Amino acid sequence: MPATLRSLLHRADLHLRLLTSADAAALDAPLSWLHSSDLDDPTPFLADGQGLLTTGTQFGAEAEVTESFATAYVARLRARGVVALGFGTEVVRAGTPAQLVDACEALGLPLFEVPYETSFIAVAQANADAVARDANARNAWALSAQRAISLAAMRPDGLGATIAELSRQIDGWVGLFDVSGRLDRGHPVDAVPASDLDVLRTESLRLLRAGQRASLPVTTEHHAGFTLQTLGSGGRLSGVLAIANGGALDRAGREVVTAVIALAGLALQQNRELARARGLLRTGLLTMLSVGEPTVVDTTSREVWGPLPVEPVRIAALDVPDRDLDTVVDLLELWVQDRPGQLFFAVDDALFLCVSADDTGIVDELVARFDLHAGLSDGSAYRSFGRARTEAVQALDRRREGRPGTTEFGDLAREGVLAHLAHVDVDAGAVARAFLAPLVDHDRAAGTELTRTVRAWLEQNCEYDRTAQELGIHRHTARARVEHAGRLLDRDLSAFATRADLWAAFVVERGPGAGPTAPA
Repeated sequence: MPATLRSLLHRADLHLRLLTSADAAALDAPLSWLHSSDLDDPTPFLADGQGLLTTGTQFGAEAEVTESFATAYVARLRARGVVALGFGTEVVRAGTPAQLVDACEALGLPLFEVPYETSFIAVAQANADAVARDANARNAWALSAQRAISLAAMRPDGLGATIAELSRQIDGWVGLFDVSGRLDRGHPVDAVPASDLDVLRTESLRLLRAGQRASLPVTTEHHAGFTLQTLGSGGRLSGVLAIANGGALDRAGREVVTAVIALAGLALQQNRELARARGLLRTGLLTMLSVGEPTVVDTTSREVWGPLPVEPVRIAALDVPDRDLDTVVDLLELWVQDRPGQLFFAVDDALFLCVSADDTGIVDELVARFDLHAGLSDGSAYRSFGRARTEAVQALDRRREGRPGTTEFGDLAREGVLAHLAHVDVDAGAVARAFLAPLVDHDRAAGTELTRTVRAWLEQNCEYDRTAQELGIHRHTARARVEHAGRLLDRDLSAFATRADLWAAFVVERGPGAGPTAPA
């Protein structure tokens, strides 16, 4: 039982008597020590949470105690944080002065009477014994709690089991917020209202963005208080531990929480090392996708993260500053878990994301959250992943010329080849291939010769008779093919600018000095 005024009053051998009214909080306040003094102002020798014993010498043996003196005396004790006052009777004066009783009642300081036959030493010793018993009990609890938490950490979900065990030991809610500010786990589940969680999430993100180890008390609408404690080392924070009423824990409770912080930090650090290994694996798989090995990559990905996004897919290339890279990767790892089959990512010369062609919201969310530059490829099958990756890089190169945001490669291709020849950092060949891709893909799928016909038409100065003669076909067939090509390209082939773009595409695709021929 803790050392309190209530515990002293329950000691029948002490014969103590409470003279004032006192609520449960006053009776059960920790009483760390009992000091005896008859000074008019003993407060310089007292500390918060202590009690005072006095024989009343300062009040005089017979004279009437003035109300003002008693009130000032009690006010000084209350201001110092004294939690109880004991008056020893029949030593200096008979009974306890009524003015002192009234002052204690008015100012809320519990006053108890110590009879002549009970020595102050006996009262102080009884309190000291209770303090020692409580300290031993709390130390035993701390050792037991740390042992239980250590065993929990060895379970399959060690981090989750550790959080749950801490919650049980301190009989309060405990939660872990990840680097994105998301509540990774909390125990007991649903014990904290959503509005309180929003406050904790906001404050956790503020601590994480500061990048330094810190502890922060937080008060919410429905709860008297939480304590937030960052996990990990400065500059490499890995999360925030939230504890309900964590600031009210005693020394033993704080030791247990410190043990959990160390275990959680270690677990998260191990997770980071594992994430680094996964990152190397991801980079290797990205290379395999780029050289046309999607089957092997999908098999590996299913075993580790889940399936690849369903094709057609789009590839995004993003510039991420070094200071944000770990945070972005940690966030993407969480998104992969939360959105299986919707995302594959890897870090190489840029950060690459692979998403389904009809679901690029993940790219938009990442760009907006971290204010990034990004390039996005056209839709592609996995067998053309290498080409799509090149398109994403080309679009990113163009985006770097402006403010943060996303540039789509399709927009570059629609600008035409000539529009990009002035950009020395842009691969005009990639733009040319994308420009001609509708014709080449149609020829491959349908067995037609639209690309060859358009090339010959340009070589013959766009004259259908000469084109037909060159290809050995009817002039109406030549015209129909060119018109079909225009529809596939979504361009007006009667316009000079479009014809110039087509000519440039054929020239660029073949390289400097070569005449226009069909793309390989």
